[in-house]
Amino acid sequence: MLLDFGREVGGNLAVAEKREWLVTNGIGGFASGTIANMLTRRYHGLLMAALQPPLGRTLLLAKLDETAEYDGIYPRSGHYYPLFVNRWSNDIEIVEPNGNDHINRFHLEGTTPVWTFACGNALLEKRIWMQPGANSTYIQYQLTRATGPMLLQAKAFANYRDYHQTTMINNWQPEIYPVERGIRLRMFDGAVPFYLFSDRAELEPQFEWYEDFLLAQEEYRGQNDIADDHIYAAHMRVVLQPGESVTLLATTERDANLDGHAAYAERQAYEAQLLARVKSLHAVALTKPLKQLVLAADQFIVKRPTATDTNGRSIIAGYPWFGDWGRDTMIALPGLTLSTGRPEVAATVLRTFAQFVDQGMLPNRFPDQGEVPEYNTVDATLWYFEAIRQYYDATSDNELVRELYPILADIIAWHIKGTRYNIHMDNDGLIYAGEEGVQLTWMDAKVDGWVVTPRIGKPVEVNALWYNALCIMVDFATQFGFDTDPYLELVEKVQVGYGRYWNAEMGYCFDVLDCPDDDDDLSLRPNQIFAVSLQYSPLTPEQQRSVVDACSRLLVTAHGLRSLSPQDSAYIGHYGGDQLTRDEAYHQGTVWSWLIGPFVRAHLRVYGDLKQARTYLTPLIQHLTDHGVGSISEIFDGDPPFTPRGCTAQAWSVAEVLRAWQMTELHD
Repeated sequence: MLLDFGREVGGNLAVAEKREWLVTNGIGGFASGTIANMLTRRYHGLLMAALQPPLGRTLLLAKLDETAEYDGIYPRSGHYYPLFVNRWSNDIEIVEPNGNDHINRFHLEGTTPVWTFACGNALLEKRIWMQPGANSTYIQYQLTRATGPMLLQAKAFANYRDYHQTTMINNWQPEIYPVERGIRLRMFDGAVPFYLFSDRAELEPQFEWYEDFLLAQEEYRGQNDIADDHIYAAHMRVVLQPGESVTLLATTERDANLDGHAAYAERQAYEAQLLARVKSLHAVALTKPLKQLVLAADQFIVKRPTATDTNGRSIIAGYPWFGDWGRDTMIALPGLTLSTGRPEVAATVLRTFAQFVDQGMLPNRFPDQGEVPEYNTVDATLWYFEAIRQYYDATSDNELVRELYPILADIIAWHIKGTRYNIHMDNDGLIYAGEEGVQLTWMDAKVDGWVVTPRIGKPVEVNALWYNALCIMVDFATQFGFDTDPYLELVEKVQVGYGRYWNAEMGYCFDVLDCPDDDDDLSLRPNQIFAVSLQYSPLTPEQQRSVVDACSRLLVTAHGLRSLSPQDSAYIGHYGGDQLTRDEAYHQGTVWSWLIGPFVRAHLRVYGDLKQARTYLTPLIQHLTDHGVGSISEIFDGDPPFTPRGCTAQAWSVAEVLRAWQMTELHD
């Protein structure tokens, strides 16, 4: 197996607490934690329910503290084996017990994390998965090897809070009472009730606050709230005979399926179908990395019901803390859907976002609370054109493109005459964008009104996307018999105007033209790589090669591209600390793994060397075993050893590595 660890990981707390697992349900809910079974983030929990899919994510079940009693001759008093770890915040930091010492093995079955605990001569397996389409998490234990029975007990810790927050002991008077085969919990008046069920374990209601679970990753991130309080809400008890299993279900569904084996078979069948789609698409054997990337890709695709389509779809930008963002969705869409043989999902996402186009703009993001989208983006809308182009190239779906063509034409018209945030076409045909205090490009870090990289003016990637979008409109107009002349004229004008970006002395493009101080920004950033990687490039072949070479020399690392050259005085090579410190580094040197996809495509365009292109991807395939096991992290330090940071699972990172790996793998 690609993702299979022994005691070298499970038995080493320093390693096990920094490797995280993730399972999802396709409607925005998830469960996540560490291999060590210790909470280190506010976002860790066994049921993070999406109460307003795909958002409204609320922590309901935080963790289970399990203890096994076993000596092979039950009911005689045996040895006790704690299977969990807690770090407490008190006058001094305390870690107890060291339950990870009993982890004999940890591996993934598809996306399902599986622990094997060694308790004397017994082996106990634990699996965690979610039901697709429901806020239901299954935790299953099976005694796979033993010479006698085992008594398994667990404390269930519940909560009811927004996933961005932490809890302090309060005056909740929760309703916790038995129901058939389980317990019903409602934390306070107005809270959504949820349930703990079991197929055979005894579940007894409890109510006791446990204070000060120390969240080490939140402490590292400079958060003010680094400890969390949870309610010991239920006690589980069951005796397992050799070969027997027990399932615990945490759910918001009163009539959820309690058959753990059937539920797991359903989960496995679902993932097998995902892999079958890819295999039929390419008619080749799937390698282990490609299988894992395909399964990881599915974790970001979620339902987003709208007023006109209850089956709308969107893409979560990253776990554990992002929602769905317009820019991330359009960049990730081809890799997550088309490369995985799911064009019908791509079509639904494209139609869903078409409903939110306003004044020629796609939303930047949907807030966690409320239904009013935010439109502070200049590039998300232009990525929409590229996503539609790739969809059409993969499907030849004339119906969808005809349906969306008027929207695309209206977007172009708005950009010509001007829309929000001073986004408009200038006299040279290039798009100008920006206002003081507003972040519009993907380099969008902002802290207390301070935009770290404002990039007001004419960003290089925005106008590469603009040129690409106009060329796409020429193609679509030609295909469907519409007037091509307006778009052809604009293409010619923009190509001439784009020549202003080229700095022959440095051998690469300016990052931003016509900045407010009347200067052009010569910072070496990765944004210019899109002028080579997109379907239509405004650069000459010689300029394309020079851009690739410049990025290769100073920006490419083992895990992606730096956001700023290390030779720049503003470069920051380490990402960490409080929000101000982190956001200052976010686009000032931090490595972004998703950029490896455009770089590989650009490299193939100018060099055509598949074998060499593959070498840029191998470290990220190896990274599947680190940080968020089975997925690709959002960012990495700019300096060696390029430590993973940020989200443990990022949509466009997985999508772009998947696309690029597939491009090279299928030509082996």
